[in-house]
Amino acid sequence: MKRLEPGVRRLADKMKIRCRSKGDDFWVQALLLERWGGTDMVINGEKVDLMASPALVAGIKDGVITYRRKGSSAELLSLDAAILGQGIGTGLVRELITRLGVQGVCRLWVTTTNDNLSALRFYQSRGFRLMRLRPNAVEQARQIKPSIPLVGEHGIPIRDELDLCFCLATDGSFNTL
Repeated sequence: MKRLEPGVRRLADKMKIRCRSKGDDFWVQALLLERWGGTDMVINGEKVDLMASPALVAGIKDGVITYRRKGSSAELLSLDAAILGQGIGTGLVRELITRLGVQGVCRLWVTTTNDNLSALRFYQSRGFRLMRLRPNAVEQARQIKPSIPLVGEHGIPIRDELDLCFCLATDGSFNTL
């Protein structure tokens, strides 16, 4: 993943965010293959096809966020920015929260693994709160998707899933973006 040099204008300052279209499918699929090892993800024991999920796109090919609605909640499935540190991911999360709020969604959930320290930092610094730990959930996920690595960021064994939640409701809100 690339980072811009200091002083370079942030992409997020000028990007537009829109719903994914059929014309985006080729590059979105390629990005998911590169970043996630495929277009399927296993979350809480369930195999999810990211290409069949709704998505928002930043700019032309600057980033993508996939999600799904579950009643009055929604689940953020994947978030990828072409260049890190430019506000692309934050912009996509903000836009998703805005759109979901208009639709009456109360909570936005995201699941990550215990090794993904950058995701844990990213989401918590944007108002998400740790809500659940599922010990050894990744062992079960590997039965569905054997390509999940054993070791992740910083040499940490990948074992557990952690759920974080952002409250969209005006009452009981954790934080705001």
